[in-house]
Amino acid sequence: MAASPSAERRFLYPVISISFISLLLFLSAISGLTASSYFLFSRLPPLRDPSYGEARRLPSFATSSRLSLRCPASPRSPRSLPPEIGGVAGGERVGNVDVVEGRMRLTRCVLRAAAALMRIDGEWDWLVMLNAGDYPVVSQDDLIHVFSTVPRHLNFIDHTSDLGWKETQRVHPIIVDAGIYLARRSHYFTATEKRKTPEAFKFFTGSQWVILSRPFLNYCIMGWDNLPRTLLMYFTNVLLSQEGYFHSVACNSPEFQNTTVNSDLRYVEWDNPPGMDPHFLNVSSYRKIVESGVPFARQFHKNDQVLDMIDGEVLRRRYNRVTPGAWCSAKDRWWSDPCSEWGNVNSVKPGPQAEKFRVLMERLVSEWKSQSRSCK
Repeated sequence: MAASPSAERRFLYPVISISFISLLLFLSAISGLTASSYFLFSRLPPLRDPSYGEARRLPSFATSSRLSLRCPASPRSPRSLPPEIGGVAGGERVGNVDVVEGRMRLTRCVLRAAAALMRIDGEWDWLVMLNAGDYPVVSQDDLIHVFSTVPRHLNFIDHTSDLGWKETQRVHPIIVDAGIYLARRSHYFTATEKRKTPEAFKFFTGSQWVILSRPFLNYCIMGWDNLPRTLLMYFTNVLLSQEGYFHSVACNSPEFQNTTVNSDLRYVEWDNPPGMDPHFLNVSSYRKIVESGVPFARQFHKNDQVLDMIDGEVLRRRYNRVTPGAWCSAKDRWWSDPCSEWGNVNSVKPGPQAEKFRVLMERLVSEWKSQSRSCK
């Protein structure tokens, strides 16, 4: 029996980052994953915790995406990934699979992936962190079109200094990552001692799924005023450091504190007050997801009907194929893939959803200019 389309699609975007081609002055994006461009289209860095089973779903991804496995991935995944990508139309021609391996926490892995991207390709503008819980609500052409108007130095970081319950449960505890000295990281240790909320810098927290500019990531890697390195050492012993490191570095740096847009560009439904995890979205949320204008939504149950609705009505994507864009030049017929042949990879043709995303982006940039919600 053939697998259902939505079963494959659930992992369509298990990505952690995306990079942009500054030549075109745009961010590229998702076809089946989020990405920044290889042929001036999407290039994707790391997948978040992909298992061996998930690697077999990767043929659903965009052939133009650059893929990288996140560090704690299964040892079998890097070996099984390339053959699966080669099964997608055009996948063998692109040669766009990079693997970032190692046993390290997510924050360090992102920094390592960004450093690798800077060596591989010097012309990208943003790195976008995604995982298997994220699903696109815009096509890659929509994403490229809207981000082409965004100032290149902006960072999209959902953040706040109002720590609430996180102060006692995330800031005060001292944790030791077992992966630092064990071959296979399976857990962390919590020290009996606790520490006070730091006074040397202001602690910010928020969503771990961020969109970071190249200048800011270069600052985090090079650390020319020592702030990124100092905070990295501090956050090494913080539970879920990815929910605070980039937020705190940006908002404590005079150079970058005015570059933060307070949004992670995702549609999420929470309890009030928010709990540990957001609600699973379903058909009842479909209209709100689409009307929100955000490029991504999370999280979904596998095989949920709402994914079929997003694919068919928003992305115009068919089973086991990439989301079509202006670069697809083959005839669009039910038995053939229009993206099996490529035309001008620099072409962009935004659809109806791009207008909703544009309105949202204009509002966010306007709020950023007023500095009413940045680093507060």
